[in-house]
Amino acid sequence: MDESDFYGRLVPVRHGQIPALPDGAMTIPAIKDGISQRCATKINTTWRTPTSTYCWACANLGRLSDDQFLATIPEPNVFETDAMPCQWQGELTPAQRRVADEQVQALKAGRSHLTYAVTGAGKTEMLFPMLTAALQAGKRIALVSPRVDVIVELAPRLREAFKTDFVVLYGDSPETYRYTQLVLASTHQLLRFRAAFDVIVVDEVDAFPYAENVQLEGAVQRATKPQGCHFYLTATPSARLLRDVSKQRLRISLLPRRYHGQPLPNFTIIKIGNWRKKLSLRIQRILHEYVMSKQRFLIFVPHVADLTATLNEITRLQPSLKIAATHAGDPDRQAKVHAMRASELQALITTTILERGVTFKGIDVMILGADDPVFSQAALIQIAGRCGRSASRPTGKVWTGVTERTRTVIQARNEIRYLNMKGKQYDV
Repeated sequence: MDESDFYGRLVPVRHGQIPALPDGAMTIPAIKDGISQRCATKINTTWRTPTSTYCWACANLGRLSDDQFLATIPEPNVFETDAMPCQWQGELTPAQRRVADEQVQALKAGRSHLTYAVTGAGKTEMLFPMLTAALQAGKRIALVSPRVDVIVELAPRLREAFKTDFVVLYGDSPETYRYTQLVLASTHQLLRFRAAFDVIVVDEVDAFPYAENVQLEGAVQRATKPQGCHFYLTATPSARLLRDVSKQRLRISLLPRRYHGQPLPNFTIIKIGNWRKKLSLRIQRILHEYVMSKQRFLIFVPHVADLTATLNEITRLQPSLKIAATHAGDPDRQAKVHAMRASELQALITTTILERGVTFKGIDVMILGADDPVFSQAALIQIAGRCGRSASRPTGKVWTGVTERTRTVIQARNEIRYLNMKGKQYDV
Protein backbone atom coordinates (compact mmCIF):
# COMPACT_ATOMS: atom_id res chain seq x y z
CA MET A 1 0.00 0.00 0.00
CA ASP A 2 1.07 3.57 -0.64
CA GLU A 3 1.86 5.73 2.39
CA SER A 4 -1.01 8.07 1.50
CA ASP A 5 -3.48 5.19 1.94
CA PHE A 6 -2.94 5.55 5.69
CA TYR A 7 -3.49 9.33 5.90
CA GLY A 8 -6.40 9.89 8.28
CA ARG A 9 -7.57 6.29 7.80
CA LEU A 10 -7.84 3.15 9.93
CA VAL A 11 -6.28 0.34 7.92
CA PRO A 12 -6.59 -3.20 9.37
CA VAL A 13 -3.26 -5.10 9.57
CA ARG A 14 -2.12 -8.25 11.29
CA HIS A 15 0.83 -8.51 13.64
CA GLY A 16 3.18 -9.91 11.02
CA GLN A 17 2.47 -6.97 8.69
CA ILE A 18 3.45 -4.25 11.17
CA PRO A 19 7.20 -4.18 10.30
CA ALA A 20 6.28 -3.44 6.68
CA LEU A 21 4.19 -0.36 7.50
CA PRO A 22 5.37 3.08 6.30
CA ASP A 23 7.49 5.21 8.62
CA GLY A 24 5.32 7.30 10.89
CA ALA A 25 2.43 4.84 10.91
CA MET A 26 0.87 4.28 14.31
CA THR A 27 -1.02 1.18 15.36
CA ILE A 28 -3.74 0.53 17.88
CA PRO A 29 -5.40 -2.79 18.73
CA ALA A 30 -8.43 -3.33 16.49
CA ILE A 31 -10.42 -4.38 19.56
CA LYS A 32 -9.42 -2.77 22.85
CA ASP A 33 -11.04 -3.48 26.21
CA GLY A 34 -13.79 -5.33 24.37
CA ILE A 35 -14.65 -2.34 22.15
CA SER A 36 -14.14 -2.10 18.39
CA GLN A 37 -11.80 0.80 17.64
CA ARG A 38 -13.34 1.23 14.19
CA CYS A 39 -17.04 1.59 15.09
CA ALA A 40 -16.90 1.97 18.91
CA THR A 41 -19.25 -1.01 19.43
CA LYS A 42 -18.92 -3.17 22.55
CA ILE A 43 -18.10 -6.65 21.33
CA ASN A 44 -20.41 -9.54 22.06
CA THR A 45 -18.05 -12.35 23.05
CA THR A 46 -20.20 -14.86 21.17
CA TRP A 47 -19.01 -13.25 17.90
CA ARG A 48 -16.08 -15.61 17.57
CA THR A 49 -14.13 -17.63 15.09
CA PRO A 50 -12.24 -20.67 16.45
CA THR A 51 -9.20 -18.44 17.08
CA SER A 52 -10.44 -14.89 17.65
CA THR A 53 -13.26 -12.52 18.58
CA TYR A 54 -14.53 -10.16 15.89
CA CYS A 55 -16.80 -7.13 15.55
CA TRP A 56 -20.06 -8.03 13.87
CA ALA A 57 -21.36 -4.43 13.89
CA CYS A 58 -18.93 -3.21 11.21
CA ALA A 59 -18.27 -6.55 9.50
CA ASN A 60 -19.74 -5.18 6.25
CA LEU A 61 -16.48 -3.20 5.93
CA GLY A 62 -14.43 -6.36 6.35
CA ARG A 63 -14.10 -8.55 9.45
CA LEU A 64 -12.17 -6.89 12.28
CA SER A 65 -10.73 -9.31 14.86
CA ASP A 66 -8.86 -9.02 18.14
CA ASP A 67 -5.75 -10.47 16.46
CA GLN A 68 -5.55 -7.38 14.22
CA PHE A 69 -4.35 -3.81 14.56
CA LEU A 70 -5.51 -0.57 12.96
CA ALA A 71 -2.72 1.43 11.34
CA THR A 72 -2.96 5.16 10.66
CA ILE A 73 -0.88 8.20 9.79
CA PRO A 74 -2.22 11.59 10.98
CA GLU A 75 -3.86 13.51 8.14
CA PRO A 76 -1.17 15.84 6.67
CA ASN A 77 -3.31 17.69 4.08
CA VAL A 78 -0.68 17.16 1.40
CA PHE A 79 -2.47 17.71 -1.87
CA GLU A 80 -2.15 20.24 -4.63
CA THR A 81 -4.77 22.94 -4.28
CA ASP A 82 -6.26 24.64 -7.30
CA ALA A 83 -6.72 28.42 -7.26
CA MET A 84 -9.96 27.99 -9.22
CA PRO A 85 -11.29 24.50 -8.45
CA CYS A 86 -14.91 25.24 -9.45
CA GLN A 87 -15.79 25.36 -13.12
CA TRP A 88 -19.57 25.55 -12.73
CA GLN A 89 -21.04 28.07 -15.16
CA GLY A 90 -24.47 28.34 -13.56
CA GLU A 91 -25.78 31.24 -11.51
CA LEU A 92 -27.44 31.16 -8.11
CA THR A 93 -30.68 33.00 -7.50
CA PRO A 94 -30.59 35.79 -4.88
CA ALA A 95 -32.20 33.46 -2.32
CA GLN A 96 -29.71 30.69 -3.08
CA ARG A 97 -26.84 33.19 -2.91
CA ARG A 98 -27.93 34.26 0.56
CA VAL A 99 -27.79 30.66 1.79
CA ALA A 100 -24.45 30.06 0.04
CA ASP A 101 -22.97 33.16 1.66
CA GLU A 102 -24.15 32.02 5.09
CA GLN A 103 -22.47 28.65 4.52
CA VAL A 104 -19.20 30.38 3.60
CA GLN A 105 -19.43 32.53 6.73
CA ALA A 106 -19.95 29.41 8.85
CA LEU A 107 -16.89 27.81 7.22
CA LYS A 108 -14.72 30.83 7.99
CA ALA A 109 -15.95 30.86 11.59
CA GLY A 110 -15.43 27.12 11.97
CA ARG A 111 -19.09 26.71 12.98
CA SER A 112 -21.34 23.81 12.05
CA HIS A 113 -24.35 24.72 9.93
CA LEU A 114 -27.80 23.39 8.95
CA THR A 115 -29.32 24.18 5.56
CA TYR A 116 -33.09 23.65 5.79
CA ALA A 117 -34.31 23.98 2.22
CA VAL A 118 -37.34 22.48 0.52
CA THR A 119 -36.88 19.71 -2.01
CA GLY A 120 -35.89 21.20 -5.36
CA ALA A 121 -34.40 24.35 -3.81
CA GLY A 122 -30.97 23.58 -5.29
CA LYS A 123 -29.10 22.44 -2.17
CA THR A 124 -26.24 20.93 -4.19
CA GLU A 125 -25.54 24.10 -6.18
CA MET A 126 -25.76 26.23 -3.03
CA LEU A 127 -22.87 24.17 -1.62
CA PHE A 128 -20.51 25.08 -4.45
CA PRO A 129 -19.20 28.41 -3.01
CA MET A 130 -18.47 26.84 0.40
CA LEU A 131 -16.81 23.80 -1.20
CA THR A 132 -14.75 26.11 -3.39
CA ALA A 133 -13.60 28.18 -0.40
CA ALA A 134 -12.70 25.03 1.56
CA LEU A 135 -10.74 23.55 -1.35
CA GLN A 136 -8.88 26.82 -1.91
CA ALA A 137 -7.98 26.92 1.81
CA GLY A 138 -6.39 23.45 1.55
CA LYS A 139 -9.00 21.79 3.73
CA ARG A 140 -9.89 18.13 3.29
CA ILE A 141 -13.61 17.57 2.70
CA ALA A 142 -16.01 14.62 2.83
CA LEU A 143 -19.45 14.91 1.24
CA VAL A 144 -21.50 12.00 2.53
CA SER A 145 -25.06 10.72 2.57
CA PRO A 146 -26.86 7.76 4.16
CA ARG A 147 -28.36 6.91 0.76
CA VAL A 148 -26.16 5.36 -1.93
CA ASP A 149 -28.56 6.63 -4.63
CA VAL A 150 -27.75 10.19 -3.52
CA ILE A 151 -24.01 9.54 -3.87
CA VAL A 152 -24.43 7.96 -7.30
CA GLU A 153 -26.42 10.97 -8.51
CA LEU A 154 -24.05 13.53 -6.98
CA ALA A 155 -20.87 12.07 -8.53
CA PRO A 156 -21.39 13.21 -12.15
CA ARG A 157 -22.72 16.58 -11.02
CA LEU A 158 -19.62 17.23 -8.93
CA ARG A 159 -17.31 16.03 -11.71
CA GLU A 160 -18.95 18.49 -14.06
CA ALA A 161 -18.78 21.35 -11.56
CA PHE A 162 -15.26 20.86 -10.12
CA LYS A 163 -11.81 20.24 -11.55
CA THR A 164 -10.70 18.78 -8.21
CA ASP A 165 -10.20 15.02 -8.31
CA PHE A 166 -12.26 12.97 -5.86
CA VAL A 167 -12.92 9.34 -5.01
CA VAL A 168 -16.42 7.84 -4.72
CA LEU A 169 -16.86 5.26 -1.95
CA TYR A 170 -19.84 3.06 -1.08
CA GLY A 171 -20.54 -0.65 -0.59
CA ASP A 172 -20.22 -1.86 -4.17
CA SER A 173 -18.51 1.18 -5.66
CA PRO A 174 -16.34 0.32 -8.68
CA GLU A 175 -13.64 2.71 -7.44
CA THR A 176 -10.67 1.74 -5.27
CA TYR A 177 -9.68 4.11 -2.47
CA ARG A 178 -7.04 6.69 -3.26
CA TYR A 179 -5.96 9.79 -1.36
CA THR A 180 -7.87 12.86 -2.54
CA GLN A 181 -8.69 16.25 -1.07
CA LEU A 182 -12.40 15.63 -1.65
CA VAL A 183 -14.17 12.36 -0.80
CA LEU A 184 -17.74 11.50 -1.86
CA ALA A 185 -19.06 8.57 0.16
CA SER A 186 -21.87 6.84 2.01
CA THR A 187 -21.88 7.61 5.73
CA HIS A 188 -20.83 4.02 6.54
CA GLN A 189 -17.50 4.62 4.80
CA LEU A 190 -16.54 7.22 7.42
CA LEU A 191 -15.95 4.33 9.84
CA ARG A 192 -12.70 3.81 7.93
CA PHE A 193 -11.41 7.32 8.79
CA ARG A 194 -10.10 8.97 11.93
CA ALA A 195 -9.55 12.77 12.29
CA ALA A 196 -9.23 13.02 8.50
CA PHE A 197 -11.54 15.84 7.47
CA ASP A 198 -11.68 19.55 8.16
CA VAL A 199 -15.20 19.70 6.72
CA ILE A 200 -17.88 17.00 6.52
CA VAL A 201 -21.11 17.66 4.61
CA VAL A 202 -23.98 15.28 5.45
CA ASP A 203 -26.64 15.40 2.74
CA GLU A 204 -30.10 14.10 3.73
CA VAL A 205 -29.02 14.09 7.36
CA ASP A 206 -32.45 12.98 8.61
CA ALA A 207 -32.57 9.90 6.35
CA PHE A 208 -32.37 6.25 7.35
CA PRO A 209 -29.97 4.68 8.26
CA TYR A 210 -28.11 7.74 9.59
CA ALA A 211 -30.87 9.39 11.64
CA GLU A 212 -30.67 8.39 15.31
CA ASN A 213 -27.94 5.85 14.46
CA VAL A 214 -25.31 6.12 17.20
CA GLN A 215 -22.72 4.20 15.18
CA LEU A 216 -22.96 6.46 12.12
CA GLU A 217 -23.26 9.68 14.09
CA GLY A 218 -20.13 8.62 15.96
CA ALA A 219 -18.38 7.87 12.67
CA VAL A 220 -18.96 11.44 11.51
CA GLN A 221 -17.60 12.82 14.76
CA ARG A 222 -14.51 10.59 14.80
CA ALA A 223 -13.73 11.26 11.10
CA THR A 224 -13.68 15.00 11.80
CA LYS A 225 -10.54 16.83 12.94
CA PRO A 226 -10.77 18.42 16.42
CA GLN A 227 -11.30 21.88 14.91
CA GLY A 228 -13.40 20.67 12.00
CA CYS A 229 -17.03 21.53 11.26
CA HIS A 230 -20.13 19.93 9.77
CA PHE A 231 -22.68 21.07 7.20
CA TYR A 232 -26.05 19.33 7.34
CA LEU A 233 -28.51 19.45 4.46
CA THR A 234 -32.19 18.42 4.54
CA ALA A 235 -35.70 19.37 3.53
CA THR A 236 -37.16 17.69 6.62
CA PRO A 237 -35.00 18.43 9.69
CA SER A 238 -35.49 16.33 12.80
CA ALA A 239 -36.64 17.82 16.10
CA ARG A 240 -33.16 17.13 17.43
CA LEU A 241 -31.48 19.23 14.73
CA LEU A 242 -33.91 22.08 15.35
CA ARG A 243 -33.17 21.87 19.10
CA ASP A 244 -29.47 22.20 18.32
CA VAL A 245 -30.30 25.34 16.34
CA SER A 246 -32.36 26.79 19.20
CA LYS A 247 -29.47 26.08 21.58
CA GLN A 248 -27.09 27.80 19.12
CA ARG A 249 -25.04 24.66 18.56
CA LEU A 250 -25.83 25.02 14.86
CA ARG A 251 -26.26 27.95 12.56
CA ILE A 252 -29.20 27.66 10.17
CA SER A 253 -30.20 28.85 6.72
CA LEU A 254 -33.86 28.49 5.74
CA LEU A 255 -35.06 28.43 2.14
CA PRO A 256 -38.74 27.42 1.81
CA ARG A 257 -38.92 28.09 -1.92
CA ARG A 258 -37.75 26.19 -4.98
CA TYR A 259 -35.20 27.72 -7.32
CA HIS A 260 -37.83 28.24 -10.06
CA GLY A 261 -40.14 30.04 -7.65
CA GLN A 262 -43.10 27.66 -7.98
CA PRO A 263 -44.75 26.03 -4.93
CA LEU A 264 -44.27 22.43 -3.88
CA PRO A 265 -46.92 20.12 -5.38
CA ASN A 266 -49.23 18.95 -2.59
CA PHE A 267 -51.20 15.76 -2.07
CA THR A 268 -54.40 14.82 -3.83
CA ILE A 269 -55.74 12.38 -1.25
CA ILE A 270 -57.96 9.60 -2.62
CA LYS A 271 -59.60 6.63 -0.92
CA ILE A 272 -58.49 3.38 -2.59
CA GLY A 273 -59.78 0.68 -0.27
CA ASN A 274 -57.93 -2.63 -0.16
CA TRP A 275 -55.47 -1.83 -2.93
CA ARG A 276 -53.46 -5.00 -2.34
CA LYS A 277 -56.49 -7.06 -3.27
CA LYS A 278 -57.61 -4.90 -6.18
CA LEU A 279 -56.57 -1.51 -7.53
CA SER A 280 -59.47 0.92 -7.32
CA LEU A 281 -61.21 2.20 -10.47
CA ARG A 282 -59.76 5.66 -9.77
CA ILE A 283 -56.23 4.27 -9.81
CA GLN A 284 -56.98 2.25 -12.92
CA ARG A 285 -58.22 5.38 -14.71
CA ILE A 286 -55.12 7.32 -13.71
CA LEU A 287 -52.87 4.54 -15.02
CA HIS A 288 -54.81 4.43 -18.31
CA GLU A 289 -54.50 8.21 -18.70
CA TYR A 290 -50.75 8.01 -18.09
CA VAL A 291 -50.33 5.29 -20.72
CA MET A 292 -52.28 7.42 -23.23
CA SER A 293 -50.40 10.65 -22.43
CA LYS A 294 -47.01 8.94 -21.88
CA GLN A 295 -46.62 10.94 -18.67
CA ARG A 296 -43.81 9.41 -16.59
CA PHE A 297 -44.39 8.56 -12.93
CA LEU A 298 -43.17 6.83 -9.78
CA ILE A 299 -45.30 4.54 -7.63
CA PHE A 300 -44.34 4.18 -3.96
CA VAL A 301 -45.50 1.18 -1.93
CA PRO A 302 -44.92 0.53 1.79
CA HIS A 303 -43.07 -2.79 1.71
CA VAL A 304 -40.79 -4.88 -0.49
CA ALA A 305 -43.44 -7.62 -0.35
CA ASP A 306 -45.85 -5.27 -2.19
CA LEU A 307 -43.60 -4.76 -5.21
CA THR A 308 -44.07 -7.92 -7.26
CA ALA A 309 -47.84 -8.15 -6.79
CA THR A 310 -48.29 -4.48 -7.69
CA LEU A 311 -46.05 -4.81 -10.73
CA ASN A 312 -47.93 -7.89 -11.94
CA GLU A 313 -51.34 -6.25 -11.50
CA ILE A 314 -50.36 -3.05 -13.29
CA THR A 315 -48.75 -5.03 -16.11
CA ARG A 316 -51.96 -7.04 -16.44
CA LEU A 317 -54.04 -3.87 -16.62
CA GLN A 318 -51.64 -1.95 -18.89
CA PRO A 319 -49.49 -4.47 -20.79
CA SER A 320 -47.92 -1.80 -23.02
CA LEU A 321 -46.58 0.19 -20.05
CA LYS A 322 -42.78 0.06 -19.66
CA ILE A 323 -42.48 -0.40 -15.92
CA ALA A 324 -40.15 -2.06 -13.39
CA ALA A 325 -39.89 -2.41 -9.62
CA THR A 326 -36.94 -1.92 -7.29
CA HIS A 327 -35.92 -1.77 -3.62
CA ALA A 328 -32.80 -1.40 -1.46
CA GLY A 329 -31.70 -5.03 -1.85
CA ASP A 330 -32.25 -5.18 -5.60
CA PRO A 331 -28.89 -5.87 -7.30
CA ASP A 332 -30.22 -4.16 -10.45
CA ARG A 333 -31.44 -1.05 -8.65
CA GLN A 334 -28.89 1.33 -10.16
CA ALA A 335 -29.57 0.02 -13.68
CA LYS A 336 -33.32 0.50 -13.22
CA VAL A 337 -32.87 4.00 -11.82
CA HIS A 338 -30.64 4.83 -14.81
CA ALA A 339 -33.27 3.43 -17.19
CA MET A 340 -35.94 5.59 -15.55
CA ARG A 341 -33.73 8.65 -15.72
CA ALA A 342 -32.98 7.95 -19.39
CA SER A 343 -36.74 7.61 -20.15
CA GLU A 344 -36.28 3.95 -21.10
CA LEU A 345 -38.97 3.25 -18.49
CA GLN A 346 -42.19 5.21 -18.19
CA ALA A 347 -42.75 4.15 -14.60
CA LEU A 348 -40.91 2.68 -11.64
CA ILE A 349 -42.43 1.07 -8.55
CA THR A 350 -40.30 1.51 -5.44
CA THR A 351 -40.15 1.53 -1.67
CA THR A 352 -39.02 4.56 0.32
CA ILE A 353 -35.45 3.95 -0.91
CA LEU A 354 -36.16 6.52 -3.66
CA GLU A 355 -38.02 8.99 -1.46
CA ARG A 356 -35.14 11.45 -1.63
CA GLY A 357 -31.91 12.40 -3.34
CA VAL A 358 -32.84 11.27 -6.85
CA THR A 359 -34.22 13.46 -9.60
CA PHE A 360 -36.37 12.36 -12.53
CA LYS A 361 -37.45 15.30 -14.64
CA GLY A 362 -41.12 15.94 -15.23
CA ILE A 363 -42.59 13.04 -13.26
CA ASP A 364 -45.79 12.55 -11.29
CA VAL A 365 -45.99 10.45 -8.11
CA MET A 366 -48.47 7.93 -6.79
CA ILE A 367 -48.35 6.56 -3.23
CA LEU A 368 -50.29 3.35 -2.61
CA GLY A 369 -51.02 2.81 1.07
CA ALA A 370 -49.82 6.25 2.15
CA ASP A 371 -51.54 5.65 5.49
CA ASP A 372 -49.19 2.75 6.27
CA PRO A 373 -46.99 3.53 9.32
CA VAL A 374 -43.85 3.03 7.23
CA PHE A 375 -44.54 6.39 5.59
CA SER A 376 -43.52 9.01 8.15
CA GLN A 377 -44.43 12.67 7.75
CA ALA A 378 -40.89 13.40 6.54
CA ALA A 379 -41.03 10.51 4.05
CA LEU A 380 -44.33 11.73 2.60
CA ILE A 381 -42.97 15.27 2.19
CA GLN A 382 -39.83 13.94 0.52
CA ILE A 383 -41.88 11.77 -1.85
CA ALA A 384 -44.05 14.73 -2.84
CA GLY A 385 -40.83 16.60 -3.51
CA ARG A 386 -40.00 14.29 -6.42
CA CYS A 387 -42.56 16.30 -8.44
CA GLY A 388 -42.12 19.67 -10.10
CA ARG A 389 -38.36 19.86 -9.71
CA SER A 390 -37.56 21.28 -13.15
CA ALA A 391 -38.27 24.76 -14.47
CA SER A 392 -39.68 23.20 -17.64
CA ARG A 393 -42.37 21.40 -15.59
CA PRO A 394 -42.52 23.00 -12.14
CA THR A 395 -45.84 21.33 -11.31
CA GLY A 396 -46.99 17.75 -10.96
CA LYS A 397 -49.54 15.43 -9.41
CA VAL A 398 -49.01 13.63 -6.11
CA TRP A 399 -51.74 10.98 -5.92
CA THR A 400 -51.94 9.84 -2.30
CA GLY A 401 -53.95 6.63 -1.98
CA VAL A 402 -55.21 5.79 1.50
CA THR A 403 -57.67 3.51 3.24
CA GLU A 404 -58.07 6.13 5.97
CA ARG A 405 -56.92 9.75 6.21
CA THR A 406 -54.39 9.41 9.00
CA ARG A 407 -52.96 12.18 11.14
CA THR A 408 -49.56 11.67 9.50
CA VAL A 409 -50.92 12.21 5.99
CA ILE A 410 -52.85 15.33 7.03
CA GLN A 411 -49.84 16.76 8.91
CA ALA A 412 -47.59 16.20 5.89
CA ARG A 413 -50.10 17.98 3.64
CA ASN A 414 -50.37 20.86 6.13
CA GLU A 415 -46.58 21.16 6.38
CA ILE A 416 -46.31 21.52 2.58
CA ARG A 417 -49.05 24.19 2.71
CA TYR A 418 -47.08 26.02 5.43
CA LEU A 419 -43.82 25.88 3.46
CA ASN A 420 -45.56 27.15 0.33
CA MET A 421 -47.06 30.03 2.32
CA LYS A 422 -43.69 30.77 3.90
CA GLY A 423 -42.03 30.60 0.49
CA LYS A 424 -44.13 33.48 -0.79
CA GLN A 425 -42.22 35.75 1.59
CA TYR A 426 -38.92 34.94 -0.12
CA ASP A 427 -37.61 36.30 -3.39
CA VAL A 428 -36.54 33.62 -5.82
